[in-house]
Amino acid sequence: MTAQAAKPKAKKASGRRLWWAVHQWVGLKLSLFLAFVLFTGTLAVLSAEIDWLLHPTLRVAPSSVEGAPRWDLIAENAARYPGVATINYIARPHAGAFAARVAFQRADKSRGYLHVHPTTGRVQGEQGFIDSQRVLRNLHRHLNLPVKYGVPIVGSLSFLLLISLVTSFVVYRKWWRGFFKPIRWRDVRTAWGDFHRLTGVWSLWFVALIALTGLWYLVEQLGGDAPDLPEPKGAIVERPPADMVAAAHSLAASLAAVRGADPALDIEMVQFPDKESGAFVFQGQRSAWLVRPRANAVWVDAATARVVMASDGRSLDVHQRISEMADPLHFGTFAGYWTRIPWFVFGLLMTGLALSGAAIYSHRIAHSARAAVVERPIWNGIWRGMGGWRWLSAALVATGAVMIGWMFYKG
Repeated sequence: MTAQAAKPKAKKASGRRLWWAVHQWVGLKLSLFLAFVLFTGTLAVLSAEIDWLLHPTLRVAPSSVEGAPRWDLIAENAARYPGVATINYIARPHAGAFAARVAFQRADKSRGYLHVHPTTGRVQGEQGFIDSQRVLRNLHRHLNLPVKYGVPIVGSLSFLLLISLVTSFVVYRKWWRGFFKPIRWRDVRTAWGDFHRLTGVWSLWFVALIALTGLWYLVEQLGGDAPDLPEPKGAIVERPPADMVAAAHSLAASLAAVRGADPALDIEMVQFPDKESGAFVFQGQRSAWLVRPRANAVWVDAATARVVMASDGRSLDVHQRISEMADPLHFGTFAGYWTRIPWFVFGLLMTGLALSGAAIYSHRIAHSARAAVVERPIWNGIWRGMGGWRWLSAALVATGAVMIGWMFYKG
């Protein structure tokens, strides 16, 4: 081979080494923090099921549930439950074996949830305001820090994910052939490498989705948030219901008004009147795809059962629609268990990607040093390889964990 012919080949090899160095750096330096955020987000996808396991009163026998939730019975029994001063909203059951949840406040302003049978309206029990859903969502979204600080910290990981995604196409040559390559178990280093590549190719679409939606959350927090959703201007009535019992008693008439005006609305949440508006707000899904329930809403005067306004997710502008799509896509909530379970599985795979990439680096260090490739040097190698970034990762993870205690104190 002539010197001239060797130069392009050497240049190409040098370029690939550079891509590999970038891929390795972004996947290693904050790998523990990235894995922590990915894992808490993965658990958050099934956080309602975790609460179902932790709270027996949240469970109902599916055979005892008949038709749509009896919002009126739920409201009236919740309003009369001892200690309930204010009802904030009623959320329909998460799935067939779940009770409805009623968010309420006590006279001392402390908050909690009632678990109410969706058909009989019987209050089965109550729980505190801080549950696994709130803990995991807050940890994943902003480490329990103030949102203006926590969201940018977590959202910045979307850049690492995007860089890892782009560089993977270069460092893993002919990646499209790897979908059905089995893991070779001849040694630990080979197994980690094959697992990383196999998991990576199957997760490409999911990594892109999580990175882009995470980037959108960052953009929103830094000032790019969408315009407010449509809602009535000013107070709807001058005199909202005198108390929660009166409000609950008027819910049946307001619900009938909604059914007459918008029979296609699949109600997921009923917000109760407050001193500012005096209206019930019925939120749910209609025909617009990939929007949060709040995008489809009907406001009803609690005193007269008059429909004041209705909003439709299909009428949102592009900016609003993107904002409303982010949560359903990020957490896979748009098709029930058909999407939430795959999102949970791929979330675990992404967590495994973060850890396996760091493990590969550790094995490479051990191999270069001719050290025995055993379990202990793997984690030691990861810790050493992270350099000064390890302290940042440890501090961020520890901050999120410590702030859980603050959540319970404030909640």
